[in-house]
Amino acid sequence: MKVYVKTKKGFLLFMLEKYDDFELIKMSINGNNDAFSEILLRYKNLVYSIILRMINDTEEANDLAQEVFIKVYKNLDKYQPEFKFSTWLIKISTNSVIDYRRKKKYETVNIDDLDSDLSESNTPEISYIKKEEKQFIEIALNSLPDMYKIPIILFHKQGFSYQEISDIINEPLSKVKNRIFRGRKILKESLIKEGEKNNNGM
Repeated sequence: MKVYVKTKKGFLLFMLEKYDDFELIKMSINGNNDAFSEILLRYKNLVYSIILRMINDTEEANDLAQEVFIKVYKNLDKYQPEFKFSTWLIKISTNSVIDYRRKKKYETVNIDDLDSDLSESNTPEISYIKKEEKQFIEIALNSLPDMYKIPIILFHKQGFSYQEISDIINEPLSKVKNRIFRGRKILKESLIKEGEKNNNGM
């Protein structure tokens, strides 16, 4: 973002892109709204995409993303620079989604594809089968408790490391790994049961 600052000799071009997140945060705390606009520009897509995958409603996701950045703006002074800003931001986002879903009792999530093997196929028959499998993965993931669902989404869809997820959800690293492992196991068992049911013609 380019900002022009008026000086005695005219206007000075101020390039906010060159500043790191913490520098922008300090500038925002000191009243520089353009610095916060740069933060928003950097992270709005990330926040929106995570929220959308958890609630699967574009309008609600957009509203909730705006609420997240309002919370972020009001709590900038609480940010601790020893943590990555993106980790702190996603922590606020996931907590906001959990609060939202508790209020709405809204239990759905959109995941494009948990199993990387479900790729496009050249034959209509196999393509249909894979589409059915993908849809069932979505349904099975929807049924998972948040304690498994959120770490799986953050790990598989957003590419966060175990340690970053640990920081986001405030749980020990070992518990994060266990929950992702357990969540995968539950999904696998659900897929096996669905396959057996289809094979038996039920």
